[in-house]
Amino acid sequence: MTIPSANTALLFKHYPVMTNKEDYSLIEAMLRRRSRRFGKGMKLGGALDYQSQYPPQPLTLEQEALLGFAASGVTGYALAELPYAPAALSSTGSGGNIMVNFIGRTVASADAIHAVAVFITNDEGTWLLKRPQDYLRTEISSLIDLSQNGQFVELYERSRVKVAQVRIDLPRRLPYLMPFNAWAANVPGTTYFLAVNELSALYINVLLSMFSEDVGFFMVDERNGYRPAGVEKFAKSKGGHLEDDLTKESFTYIGAAETLLAEFVAWEQGSIHQNLGLMTQALGLGGYPHFAAHPYIWFERLGFRMEQVPFTKMSGMNRLTKKIVQWMGKDTLVPNPVGLEKDGEVLLKSYAPPYYRNMEEAVLAFIDHKYNAKQGTFRDGGEETGWQDGRAIQAAIPEYSERAIAATIACCEYIYNRYGRFPATTGAFRTLLAYQTHQLDPDFYRRYYRHDAMSMESK
Repeated sequence: MTIPSANTALLFKHYPVMTNKEDYSLIEAMLRRRSRRFGKGMKLGGALDYQSQYPPQPLTLEQEALLGFAASGVTGYALAELPYAPAALSSTGSGGNIMVNFIGRTVASADAIHAVAVFITNDEGTWLLKRPQDYLRTEISSLIDLSQNGQFVELYERSRVKVAQVRIDLPRRLPYLMPFNAWAANVPGTTYFLAVNELSALYINVLLSMFSEDVGFFMVDERNGYRPAGVEKFAKSKGGHLEDDLTKESFTYIGAAETLLAEFVAWEQGSIHQNLGLMTQALGLGGYPHFAAHPYIWFERLGFRMEQVPFTKMSGMNRLTKKIVQWMGKDTLVPNPVGLEKDGEVLLKSYAPPYYRNMEEAVLAFIDHKYNAKQGTFRDGGEETGWQDGRAIQAAIPEYSERAIAATIACCEYIYNRYGRFPATTGAFRTLLAYQTHQLDPDFYRRYYRHDAMSMESK
C-alpha cells in the first residue's frame, strides 16, 4: 500500500528549506526525526571534540514562523461533538459544557482550554505567542484564513507579543541547567521555545464538572487529616449532592487531583514538542527538547508578576510545626508566579488573587468566560464555532447548577486560603521542557557520523 505524502508543496514553495524537496511526507518526517544538537558556531568537548568553523547563524523569519505555527498556530474550529443535555434528558451521557473554547490550534488540548503558552527567545528578543483565547473573537476568522492559505509569516507576526528586548536565559549551572546541555542550550544563533503550563483555569473547569450532580465526587485534603476540602456541607451525609461514602470510590484528594491535572497539561505540552520536532525535521534544521523545569526562575527572568508565599503556608503545616519552623527562622518566602503584564496589558494571568479579590470572584469570572451573554464561549451567537447553526446549539447547552458552582467556590477558597496559592501543590504556572532549534553544522556530522545522520539534505 502506498501512503500518500502530506500536502506540503505550498508550504515549501513559499518557504524553501535546506533541501530541494517540495513534498515531504509525514511518514518520512517521523522516520528521520532525531535530536540533532550541534549547530553552527558551537563547540563540544570530550569524545566528540569539535569546534565549528562557522559563525552562529540565526534562523530565518520564515523558519521561525513555521515552527511557531507548529507549536501554537490557530487552525480552525473545534468540532466539540459531545453530549450537552443534562443526564436526566440524555441516553448518551452528559457534561459537554466542560468545553472552554471552540477554537482549535495545531495541538490537542483538554477541554480546548489551551493551557500551554509558548515563549520564543533568540538574539533579537523574546516573544509570547498568543493562545486562541488571547485574541478578540472578531480576529479569529482572519487568523484561520491566514493559516489555511499558508501565510505563516503574517500569522506569526500577528500572534507574537514582544516581552523583552534581549534573549532570556538562566544561570548556566545547576539547578537551572543540566551540565550536559550547557554547551548548546540557548546559545547565540539559536531559537529557543519555552512552553509554560497554566493550571488554574483547567482546575476550576474540572472542579465544576466534578462537583456537578451528574458526577458528584467528594474532595478531601490528605495534608489536613483527610478532612473535607471546603465541601463538607455539600456531602450527602449532610443532605448535599456529593458522595462522601469513601467505600464507593467517588472521592479524590487534593494531591491526586492536582497530579492528574499537571499530567493532563504536560500531555498538551508534549504534543507541542512533538510538533516542533517534526517541523524541525521537515525544515532541515537541528533541534532537541530538554529539561527546563524550575518553580520560579524562568518566570522571574520573563518578567512575571511574583508573589511571596511563606514556606509553612505553602506546605500546609499544622500550627505546632509552623511555630517551630518560624522560631528556627526557617520560614522562607517562596516566589510564586501569578501572571505576566507588559505595558499595562495583562498577557497571562491565573484565576486567583491578585487578579481577583478572592477565589469566588475568580470562579465566577471563569464561568463568565463561558456563559457571558455577549462574548461567552456558549453564548456569543455561534459564529465562531464549526456548527452550521451555532446559535441554536449554544442555546441548548445547559449552564452549571447553583450547587456545582457553590461547591467549586468553597473548594477553591479552601485551597487558596490554606496554601496561599492555587493549585496548592504547584501554583498556577509551571515549566517542564524547552525546545531548541538551530542551523546545523554539516561538517561536525560528516566528521563523526554515518552518512544518514544529518537531515534530508544529506541523502
